[in-house]
Amino acid sequence: MKAVTWHGKRDVRVEEVPDPQIKEPNDAVIKVTSSGICGSDLHLYEVLGPFMTEGDILGHEPMGVVEEVGAEITNLKPGDRVVIPFNISCGHCHMCGMELYAQCETTQVREHDMGAALFGYTKLYGQVPGGQAEYLRVPQAQFGPIKVPDGPPDERFVYLSDVLPTSWQAVRYAHLPEGGSVAVFGLGAIGQMCARIAGYLGHRVIGVDGVPERLEMARRHGVEVVDASDVHDVPEAIRQLTAGRGTDSVIDAVGMEAHGSRGAKLAQTLTGLLPDALAAPLMTHAGVDRLAALNQAIESVRRGGVISVIGVYGGMTDPMPMLRLFDKGITLRMGQAHVRRWVGALMPLVTDDSDPLGVMDLATHRLPLEEAPHAYEMFQKKANGAVKVLLRP
Repeated sequence: MKAVTWHGKRDVRVEEVPDPQIKEPNDAVIKVTSSGICGSDLHLYEVLGPFMTEGDILGHEPMGVVEEVGAEITNLKPGDRVVIPFNISCGHCHMCGMELYAQCETTQVREHDMGAALFGYTKLYGQVPGGQAEYLRVPQAQFGPIKVPDGPPDERFVYLSDVLPTSWQAVRYAHLPEGGSVAVFGLGAIGQMCARIAGYLGHRVIGVDGVPERLEMARRHGVEVVDASDVHDVPEAIRQLTAGRGTDSVIDAVGMEAHGSRGAKLAQTLTGLLPDALAAPLMTHAGVDRLAALNQAIESVRRGGVISVIGVYGGMTDPMPMLRLFDKGITLRMGQAHVRRWVGALMPLVTDDSDPLGVMDLATHRLPLEEAPHAYEMFQKKANGAVKVLLRP
């Protein structure tokens, strides 16, 4: 089969690789019909090379049709249309019983002291072959796959793999009061959906970004925007919109890819040039993140407010402004999305023909799998108005 494989910094290729096979009785194999490129895939493209192996298959936002199931699978059959959550969870361990599926004890990557295994995402998360491919082996298929109806286009459902549950969790974790206000930092795909979900639930939403196409997309969905490229002080601009207090909550949908921190950008660049044996411990323990977005979130939220961090961070020694957090009485919530936990709330919205979350207005580019190298480069450079890219095998 053809698959998108990693070969180094900014070097992804579409290659012929062996077809996946059933290995365990609770496996399934699907024929992939759509697979998204996620903003966190760009971390692999840019800075997480020390945790990758040449030839790793990328991608964690797939959907498709079941081709084959293992002997113990009774919930799926060939021909079923399914979306595959990005995290691999069993559904029956202690953590899954608490609906903390991203911490599944069956698939935890204990070698690296990390949570549940993920598709297509480094040694740290199990080095499981990903879904930017023609076929995908799905472990723990007795629980993970989400059945969706035949008929509507993939775009109605593919975001259940990551974008929608991640965004829903971010809004829930923001613990907004009834009719409260939230600032969403970063208007990529996750930020767009965070903003739309918060608006759908009746909250005032202020979106922050500096990319014109992202700002325009947010405006189309009723979001107030702050153009970060056009104001000197983003937190002050937010305070001016909120009677001087700041918003009740802030969602950081940026993570370590924030722009504007030259020192951290240099550290990331230099780390990426080191041999893997030196770069991996540096990235794990010395922290090369850019904290610009998180620091702005801290300054933008009102006293006693909540910051929900859904953007991906890595590194262990980032300097946190603990005095400021403590003095303002800020609550922080964060973590990988527990995908299956939120599907019940989201399914009625994606099956609603009125499309209340605007899922049909998110993908800006739909490309064949063979064009993945171009798609990654375009997405990384934010060229051609790229907000969300879908690959079609």
